[in-house]
Amino acid sequence: MPEHPLVAAIAPLIERLNAELVAPDEAHGDDIPLLWKGKPVVAVRLTPKPADGVQGLLAEVAEELGGPLNELSRTDKQQAVLLLEARGAFEYRKSAEIVAEALGVTRFTVYNYLNRAR
Repeated sequence: MPEHPLVAAIAPLIERLNAELVAPDEAHGDDIPLLWKGKPVVAVRLTPKPADGVQGLLAEVAEELGGPLNELSRTDKQQAVLLLEARGAFEYRKSAEIVAEALGVTRFTVYNYLNRAR
């Protein structure tokens, strides 16, 4: 796929979203075509979210941070909470308790990490 100014501009966003760029002629029905002056330049393929709720998000963040969440440093645990919040983990019922258990901290500590970030 040739480098295009649009592709260069959105590359950081695509990486952050854990998405993939595909050539327009390889796009599937769920892919999002991006047009430049009315012509398709590239399509964005989003990675499906884990179907297993908070546990899936915990696994994702653990992999991203490079190890079991309960073995992370305090700073990395704070980062994990911020990543989980950004991905909607705290919209699930009893998520603070589940996250606290995974991190090896109290629910109160999880709320403190969230409040500090705000």
